[in-house]
Amino acid sequence: MNIKVTTASRRPQKISEVPSAIFVITQDDIRRSGATSIPEALRMAPGVEVARIGTDKWAVSIRGFNGRFSNKLQVMMDGRSIYNPLFSGVQWELEDTLMEDIERIEVIRGPNAAVWGANAVNGVINIITKKAADTQGTLLSAGGGSFEQGFVGARYGGKINEETPFRVYAKGFTRDHMNTTSGGSANDNWHNARGGFRLDHSRGIDQFTWQGDIFYNSIGNATGQPLSPVITLPGTSRGHSEGGNIRFRWDRTYSEKSAIMLQTYYDRVDYRLLPATIYKTESFDIDFQHRFPLFERHDLTWGLNYRLYHNKVSDAELISFNPRQQTNHLASVYVRDEITLIPEHLRLNLGTRLDHNDFSGLEIQPNARLMWTPDTQNSVWVAVSRAVRTPSRSENDVLLNVRTVNAIPGTSILPLPILAQVMGSSNFTSEKMLAYELGYRHQFSPHASVDMATFYNDYSQLRSFSPGFPLFQPGLPPHFTLPIGFNNNASGQTYGVEISADWKPHEKWRLQGNYSYLHMRTQTNTVIAQPDPGAGAADRVNPQHQISLRSNYDFSDRIQLNLWLRYVSKVDLYNIPGYVTLDTKFVFRPRKNIELFLVGQNLLSQNHREFVTDFIPSLPTHIPRGVYAGAEWRF
Repeated sequence: MNIKVTTASRRPQKISEVPSAIFVITQDDIRRSGATSIPEALRMAPGVEVARIGTDKWAVSIRGFNGRFSNKLQVMMDGRSIYNPLFSGVQWELEDTLMEDIERIEVIRGPNAAVWGANAVNGVINIITKKAADTQGTLLSAGGGSFEQGFVGARYGGKINEETPFRVYAKGFTRDHMNTTSGGSANDNWHNARGGFRLDHSRGIDQFTWQGDIFYNSIGNATGQPLSPVITLPGTSRGHSEGGNIRFRWDRTYSEKSAIMLQTYYDRVDYRLLPATIYKTESFDIDFQHRFPLFERHDLTWGLNYRLYHNKVSDAELISFNPRQQTNHLASVYVRDEITLIPEHLRLNLGTRLDHNDFSGLEIQPNARLMWTPDTQNSVWVAVSRAVRTPSRSENDVLLNVRTVNAIPGTSILPLPILAQVMGSSNFTSEKMLAYELGYRHQFSPHASVDMATFYNDYSQLRSFSPGFPLFQPGLPPHFTLPIGFNNNASGQTYGVEISADWKPHEKWRLQGNYSYLHMRTQTNTVIAQPDPGAGAADRVNPQHQISLRSNYDFSDRIQLNLWLRYVSKVDLYNIPGYVTLDTKFVFRPRKNIELFLVGQNLLSQNHREFVTDFIPSLPTHIPRGVYAGAEWRF
């Protein structure tokens, strides 16, 4: 409860003081879990749905609406947004760093759009890396095994002078392909190389950070059967992605309650995986924030943000855009006031953010939160929020060849092939949500605490599909095309509860557990030509129940045993049954600076299914059991 977080209000706060459903995944949690990627580490947070689609593909969401491109989740790395407005989501295979350099991952469940803007609808994830001063010296790590075939990492931290520490790092890995549900190879083995640096400089009341990364991925996919007699896809394909980013941040701290911040970054990605898509994207962002006290009871924060996003999409068999390239702009202003009604006991947070984007114009996202802390052991909070998910280029300009249908609704046309095509629409507007939340935290003792949150979300103008008028195409072979358009005719309601508990029954033993319940109901008044897991069919895509239990036991300073048991209930739309998994990590330190470890993943079954990709026709896969070993040396 005393861990300090910054994502909820853009300033340091103890978890016990935050009027939001927030969970922190620490570096110790990541190290003990054996997770080798950020999505796998996110499984530790309650209310977060993580489903692996393939070796390099995940579906990650919070409180429902999960999919390959979950579009209601704002994700950042050190405050740098990695939300992709081209496809409206996060491509997790593009986002990584040295896992040992992550200080913590702050996960906010529920809307925080008044602070972080559009698309922070169901939650916010902020991956925060360590300061350069905290990564001094040399770290070397290496290992390999069955699925995690091989990995290596290196980092060096030093100082230009006492005020200017820095670090540089490099990492690489190769992961095996997964098998399809029919037993063949998915051809999705993954090879990655990544490197980067961070430099921090302090001078009086000023702090400066300069940070950058570059990466290269070799990836693959298996599409299986032909899409239609009109378009024949290769059974398997290989591709690559590459890119980099650079970030600069300046903080000036006048006092505990007065500071300014200026951050800017540039990001570039070149992605190529035929027959799905080829695109290049560039983004530039600048963010300014000012915090200051007003009178005796007001703590004000206001800021400005501007983002430029340029992309160019080449035509491919599955996906094309018209126009092929475009530049979009987003401008925002936000203000937040924390009002102390009763010192140390009752605080009211009021805020709003105004975003202007090229697709839907001006969006207003207000927020009100009340925090009651009757004593040091208890806290209760309640919140009402409005948030929007803005359209992306894929909903305005895309032409997506989806599949062959057997008949056109309302007709008897059967003899010729029929190709269903999803077509973008400039009339598609923002999805909207009103959220009502209630939370309670209790600290039983310095060694035991519980955190509970309940919510009710009301969604309107959700994305849905409807078929248009069939068109005859006299080409070779002759066929019909069935246009499928985007509209905002769906709506939905969700409610649920999330409970997390932390208990240290002994100084050498820590137990952590969480439970999440989610109920969803969606409606649409149009004919859905294809189930949309991101909106109209979301109530059949997300598991109702999730349980996570972790046990970390230190036999001594040299020997640790960490166990992680998880349960996820069934996913109806894809006929995926519920499953139970067990991960273990055994650690032995022959010397203080040397660590040897053995990790087992998904140990309770040879394999299991978790999810199926939406829109892009990849073959469903089995997630395999895996074992790997490694060593880490610090000096």
